[in-house]
Amino acid sequence: MAEKKYTITADTGIHARPATQLVNKAGQFDAEITLEHKGKEVNLKSIMGVMSLGVSQGAEVTIKAEGADADKAMAELDALMKEGLAE
Repeated sequence: MAEKKYTITADTGIHARPATQLVNKAGQFDAEITLEHKGKEVNLKSIMGVMSLGVSQGAEVTIKAEGADADKAMAELDALMKEGLAE
């Protein structure tokens, strides 16, 4: 299992556009990928799940991936997160 923690730096947090980008990227992989915030974990392939977390600026989130292509999924999601969304 691959896992990485992030602090959201984007002014608007994970709103509709970045949530859609994350869901679309996660959907490219067979691995089971989750996003965790404040003890709640959702499927990162579900836009409704991601939006339900209400992740705002300064929030800490964790992305976890498990499966055959988990490492590749984490590498690509990490690059996406670091494109102005989180550190």
